[in-house]
Amino acid sequence: RPSAPEPAVQSPLGWTAAKADDGRRFQRGRLIHRLLQSLPDLAPAERRAAAARFLASFPAGLDEGDREALIDEVLAVIEHPDHRDLFGPGSRAEVPIVGYRQSETDPLVVSGQVDRLLVTPARIAVVDFKTNRPPPRSVSQVANVYRQQLAAYRDILFQIYPGREIECYLLWTDVPHLMQVPPAELK
Repeated sequence: RPSAPEPAVQSPLGWTAAKADDGRRFQRGRLIHRLLQSLPDLAPAERRAAAARFLASFPAGLDEGDREALIDEVLAVIEHPDHRDLFGPGSRAEVPIVGYRQSETDPLVVSGQVDRLLVTPARIAVVDFKTNRPPPRSVSQVANVYRQQLAAYRDILFQIYPGREIECYLLWTDVPHLMQVPPAELK
């Protein structure tokens, strides 16, 4: 599996390394991923109310301020002009990907799930959501495991869509910031 959790980091909303054992940090990430997966399929005017209903019915132990902060964060990501096409018509959420990737000695089986995939006649865009707080400021600060994950997805997608440009992105939900990871960083 190409992805793995990062070590706990300080959060401005109170999810700290000291609280990592209670599962809230991972729970927060799962909630954000679920909202990023589901809300783009709704009309923009319906998204905030749908997100509020979902978070209110989910036994997450979040107070009203935490729920509003999550909704604001997710809507800022979906509606941001720089990545609106990634959440628009034709894009897909939670796309399973399976294939072989050649290692130095043997082929490796890759099995994962792309958070967001946009397929056009000219290009493929792969987006992996990350909820790290604070997010890295540059590609050089991105954890190697995240770059390896994108490289594995890219290698499989090259086999599925030969001849198309494949762009790989990390979407840091905290800012929101869409960070393109250049091919040189995916070796």
